[in-house]
Amino acid sequence: MTERQEQTDALVIGAGPAGLMAAEVLAATGRRVLVLDQKPSVGRKFLMAGRSGLNLTKSEDPATFARVYGPSADWLGPMLRAFGPEQVTAWAEGLGQPVFTGSTGRVFPRAMKASPLLRAWLARLRAARVEIRPRWRFDGWDGPAARFGAPDGPAQVLADATVLAMGGASWARLGSDGAWTAALRAAGAPCTPFAASNVGLRVAWSDHMTRHFGTPVKGVALVVLGRRHRGEFIVSARGLEGGGIYAVSAAVRDGAALTLDLLPDLDTAAVIQRLARPRGGQSLSNHLRRTLRLPPVSLALAREWAGPLPTDPAALAALLKAVPLRHDGPRPLDEAISTVGGLPRATLTDGLMLKARPGVFCAGEMLDWDAPTGGYLLTGCFATGRWAGLAAAEWLTGASVDGPDSPRLI
Repeated sequence: MTERQEQTDALVIGAGPAGLMAAEVLAATGRRVLVLDQKPSVGRKFLMAGRSGLNLTKSEDPATFARVYGPSADWLGPMLRAFGPEQVTAWAEGLGQPVFTGSTGRVFPRAMKASPLLRAWLARLRAARVEIRPRWRFDGWDGPAARFGAPDGPAQVLADATVLAMGGASWARLGSDGAWTAALRAAGAPCTPFAASNVGLRVAWSDHMTRHFGTPVKGVALVVLGRRHRGEFIVSARGLEGGGIYAVSAAVRDGAALTLDLLPDLDTAAVIQRLARPRGGQSLSNHLRRTLRLPPVSLALAREWAGPLPTDPAALAALLKAVPLRHDGPRPLDEAISTVGGLPRATLTDGLMLKARPGVFCAGEMLDWDAPTGGYLLTGCFATGRWAGLAAAEWLTGASVDGPDSPRLI
């Protein structure tokens, strides 16, 4: 079948947060922008993230915020300084979506959903004459043209600049399947294998844990590589899930041992002192509940991973402060909130243009960077999408498009 061909100024492949942000920037320069996405509707993973409250960003100073990205902080730093927490907040409010900052610094829309924000964003893009087409699957390149499987057959699109924002490799049913790596490798851009990030842990529980399934574990600290992380998680039939676990998943993925401090607000000496109080005729479990206020799920976890509890106060205190968290590794890749891997920094210019294919820029979870949940992941997608869009616009115009004092990206 002969493939039909059309042409546009700027092509964006992928209609998630990074792709839509790139499209917004490009449209602001007056260029014709075409956005293509393989799913029947746009922003599917974005909408899923908003079901439990859309955490847009975190209110922190720029230096502290950037450090959270670990080894990628130096790479992403300029992008996050240009579009970090303050700018994300202003952008959302500019769409008519007021926000609030929670007690931990996390920033949410007052609507606590992604759908109102996405509707307002799409309306603004339509007003800027951005054309969005669903059900277009990227199949690589044929010379200068991008090839697609479209609803009415094979098609090609010629563009003066292209931004790729096709996601990582988790939640394939929402569009992030990582299938694009084959096309980029064929184009001469090597990709780092994907690995799970912000993902739960598999645990083969003993029968006595069944009654605790669905129970949140609160007031504890997870300790890995000498660092302590406070956060809740859930005991589920499949293992451990939730923000506390996601915060340590990168280190655990790399093989680091994990322990659980059930009493992070007490030092070991204070725990020993409480345990040394007379027990009388009480069972050890009741003694622990009375003296340390340990909930049943915490005691169950201690017994699950450490076996019979010692009765000596010093030995028991040491155990409760460092319960070895035994698990069978991360949950499957497709269950991860995000992934690490994809296009490494060495394959891209400072403007996120593919060195192997000039005029093609990349953003979002396609890039090999890692970020915890808590607003960092979404802000990173916004920031890299905007950066790639600015660089693509500069490629088209031959000059900086973000003000006279902005650094040249190309």
